[in-house]
Amino acid sequence: MSVSAPPARTVRLPPPDPRTHAWRADLAEAALDGIVAAPRYANGVRQRCRLARASLHQAPGADAVQVSELLYGETVTCFEARDGWSWVKGAHDDYVGYVTSDALVPWHGAPQASHVVSAVRAHLYRAPDVKAPISHALYAASPLRVTGASADGRFLALDDGGWVSVRHAAPAACVAPDIAETAQAFLGTPYRWGGRSGDGIDCSGLVQIAVMRAGCACPRDSDQQAASLGADIGTDLGRLQRGDLVFFPGHVGIMADGQRLIHANATAMAVSVDPLARVIDTIRESHPDRPIVALRRLVPSERQKR
Repeated sequence: MSVSAPPARTVRLPPPDPRTHAWRADLAEAALDGIVAAPRYANGVRQRCRLARASLHQAPGADAVQVSELLYGETVTCFEARDGWSWVKGAHDDYVGYVTSDALVPWHGAPQASHVVSAVRAHLYRAPDVKAPISHALYAASPLRVTGASADGRFLALDDGGWVSVRHAAPAACVAPDIAETAQAFLGTPYRWGGRSGDGIDCSGLVQIAVMRAGCACPRDSDQQAASLGADIGTDLGRLQRGDLVFFPGHVGIMADGQRLIHANATAMAVSVDPLARVIDTIRESHPDRPIVALRRLVPSERQKR
């Protein structure tokens, strides 16, 4: 008597997260071939941001929601450029969105960044002189490709011809391990949805910049950060210490100490330091059952060269 094998079960996997996987009904990144159906797949071309910061939008168009920002020197893979807008994926966090095409320049396989901007805000000078014209601002964690230094040692020459003060840059290998200290430098910075700079920053953007300055890779959104950053330290608020991450529904902050939270928030419309208990009470108004999602602590093994 022969027994036929039961039919194979079809497992339906959820579609890839479109925030970090480039796919639309008409086009997808080549890495998703066989995973999502699309009439076309693209390998994309590498480009980098030439502006101090460039808005990354949810859809092509200046009126579309800003979901993040690209900073000067950051590289992307561009899958499509059309009508003045480029559909890109950031190399630093895999975030996908639309940026104006004129914000990007060819990458040409330039060397990995040798330095990063260490100040919250700095200047890109046209010559190695404090009196020289300023091309544009520079912001914390922006990658720099240094090619030399001025004769007096006060300025670093960049590969695009600009100059930055040595006081505003640090070798990429010289990390800033105290993420609370980095976050505190942003105190008073205006809150801006999707922001990552000293001109405006949101809660997960503040965490991302601080964690990147500590030498760790960091995703963009708070739910992604809660799922991947550091080690879970349970639910005991009494264990919290400086530098710990506290995740709420749709929000995140960094502990300044055992009782106070540094966070970019729409209540103050700025980066502020507030008693954690007060923040929890505010969150509880809209999420009474679970005001805190996770408590996490960065671990040394996470630190890696960007």
